Amino acid sequence: MREKVESVLDQIRPSLQADGGDVELVDVTEGIVKVKLKGICRGCPFSTLTLKQVIEHALKEKLPEIKEVLSV
Repeated sequence: MREKVESVLDQIRPSLQADGGDVELVDVTEGIVKVKLKGICRGCPFSTLTLKQVIEHALKEKLPEIKEVLSV
């Protein structure tokens, strides 16, 4: 599962990096994905939006077994 999640994150990563941010996979357990937002994404007021509307949406679309994405 971890490899599948990394693959989806690799597809998202270029758009985050274009804005000065990035995402790092921390853990995948029972459908819960934990990520660490990096770079400008860390302190951005829109980080929650990015987490839910971009990262979580993409993961759930490609991997329906994903229940939630959390920032740690």
